[in-house]
Amino acid sequence: MLSTRPTPAERFDIDTTLRTLYDTLKDLDAGNVASYIPELAKACPDWFGITLCSPEGEIFEIGDARQQFTIQSISKPLVYGQALDAYGRAFVASRVGVEPTGDAFHSIISLDEKSKRPHNPMVNAGAIAMTSLIQGATASERLSRLLDTFQRYVGHPVAVDMPTYTSERSTGHRNRAIAHLMLNFGMIEGSVEEQLDLYFQQCAVLVDCRDLAVIAATLANRGINPLTGDRAVHEEHVRDLLSVMFTCGLYDYAGEWAYEVGFPAKSGVGGGILAVVPNRWGIGVFSPRLDARGNSVRGIEVCKALSRQWRLHLFDAPSP
Repeated sequence: MLSTRPTPAERFDIDTTLRTLYDTLKDLDAGNVASYIPELAKACPDWFGITLCSPEGEIFEIGDARQQFTIQSISKPLVYGQALDAYGRAFVASRVGVEPTGDAFHSIISLDEKSKRPHNPMVNAGAIAMTSLIQGATASERLSRLLDTFQRYVGHPVAVDMPTYTSERSTGHRNRAIAHLMLNFGMIEGSVEEQLDLYFQQCAVLVDCRDLAVIAATLANRGINPLTGDRAVHEEHVRDLLSVMFTCGLYDYAGEWAYEVGFPAKSGVGGGILAVVPNRWGIGVFSPRLDARGNSVRGIEVCKALSRQWRLHLFDAPSP
């Protein structure tokens, strides 16, 4: 079992493991680049990067780890944490549930009219509800608050990719349908277009594979960024983020992920997967080829392999 701070021998093992994984999976051509957002269809299907970051800030990377892409749904747990910090657990629980759903992430029917809240914050409906809670007197203030939160997680300023944002805004009619239903049910307030405008910008923030690993390491480190020492989310809310990521983070593949891989994660249709091994590792994988559920094909295989090889499943028995 790897210690929290790798020894020289373990560093060699990590480098060797990443090289082997990369070489084994780089020619895997299953899956397709997302095309329902036109700008995402421009991604090179061969891009592939893997990064690990420890809670002490040691980074190991290989491949296209510095290739930028848009964060997409990996933004959802960060905004959920921002809502928890701003309003507290009880209020947020009144606006979004924590129940997994077997429906697709953009399902229109995943709305519970009786409870007046979406099922969980990892599906689009729940994420839009959380984005609607971002505070600020103006649209600019709300965007600044969002970007400041993301900056604390990654350790450097971040920006919205305008071509992706405009692409999402011009084609996001399904999200508009979801948002209008939520407005009808009393799940969100105010202008639907204003809430969606911020949501589309949230999904279009640019990151790279290294950023994903640092975000994950921040959550593995009880909410403190290991590179900067800045707190990104209150410690008492980290458990809530990781719990929902564990049960709901991989769309309608979440149950199989928990069974096969066994640690919290969140995927995005930009090709990223962020995974957290509490107290041990933040994992970032980037590969734009997606399976039918919208998850990175190579990303899932990397995490499966690391879980098996290093016994990272949360329910693995400790080594004797």
